[in-house]
Amino acid sequence: MFYCYMDSPIGKLFIAGDRGGLKFINFPKEKKPVVPDPDWVEVPSFFTSAVAELEEYFAGNRRHFSVDIQPQGTDFQLSIWRALQKVPYGKTVSYGELAKRFGNPNASRAVGAANGANPIPIIIPCHRVIGASGKLTGFGGGLAVKQFLLELEGAL
Repeated sequence: MFYCYMDSPIGKLFIAGDRGGLKFINFPKEKKPVVPDPDWVEVPSFFTSAVAELEEYFAGNRRHFSVDIQPQGTDFQLSIWRALQKVPYGKTVSYGELAKRFGNPNASRAVGAANGANPIPIIIPCHRVIGASGKLTGFGGGLAVKQFLLELEGAL
């Protein structure tokens, strides 16, 4: 596994992955930080494309990502993460609405748990999920980061 750190407007991001694709993006104040294993290798050049796309996103010049990702999770989590990638830039969706789109309107808590377990935020845009009342709710990078990302996208 390879990793690097990237300076961003929301702080230093930790990025990790392998030849199959990105596996992690962690925020500076992540509740559950990913710590590199001793056998992981810091290779910033491995992430040139990912860093460039993230920089373009933060500059307001990228709405879709093309880098390969390889999130690891349960079948349910993977399906929720695929659904998150269909939430358009600049838009938000509630947990309940996402559960309806998934086919189970009573699964908003399970959707929330899967959303919270997203290992590749920003690229898998879990920040676009808000409470039914329109309030910003839990986010691994903190609510200030969620607000920043939504403002960047013009969703707030």
